[in-house]
Amino acid sequence: MYKFKELLQQCEPKCFMIENVKGMLHHDKGASFEKIKDLLACDGKYTIHHKILNANDYGVAQKRERLFIVGVSKECPFEFPSPLTHKPTLGEALEGVPDSPGQAYSVEKKKILDMVPEGGCWIDLPEQVQRDYMGKSFFSGGGKRGYAKRLSMKQPSVTLTCSPAQKQTERCHPKETRPLTTREYARVQSFPDEYEFAGSVNAIYKQIGNAVPVMLAYHVGKSLKSLDDMQ
Repeated sequence: MYKFKELLQQCEPKCFMIENVKGMLHHDKGASFEKIKDLLACDGKYTIHHKILNANDYGVAQKRERLFIVGVSKECPFEFPSPLTHKPTLGEALEGVPDSPGQAYSVEKKKILDMVPEGGCWIDLPEQVQRDYMGKSFFSGGGKRGYAKRLSMKQPSVTLTCSPAQKQTERCHPKETRPLTTREYARVQSFPDEYEFAGSVNAIYKQIGNAVPVMLAYHVGKSLKSLDDMQ
């Protein structure tokens, strides 16, 4: 963040935007975030706005909450975009999706996920299978609903990660027992089909999983662009 402040001081932009996980807001009981805001304000040059936005409120078929931090010059008012009325589902996002490569489950994992209904997760497995699959995590606290997670066509996807096949971050297709493909991943993140990704399949998953959803970025960008329209 110190380097980012140096860039702000060198470039003196009218506004800037940062996105990160929402947990940043509460790290060290909020002390870390207060320090970040103080740094980004650049000794009073910028007014700092922040808000947790859910991608599903902005045309993305995914429940993905992220913290957005926007800094604007003192003379510029700013408001985050208002949520849209329509909340797209995974089924809408995957309609007509092009074929593409993707990861695969092991034979054993496929047997387990075959038992999970659409929209379900590890809690829908027989108890002994739960115990065997979860190991020590079976006895720990928390919901752990990412384990053996099968998505639902009728709901938005849960947050995509950098890998759809790891034990704690499974993102199983609603109807077929397999991870989402790379192009399905891209659809859920609202990338257009003509957008090209480079690298291995694993690298593409990582690029998509780390990205700010396109439509969410678009609507935040429109709010930033409105600052120019006010001048």
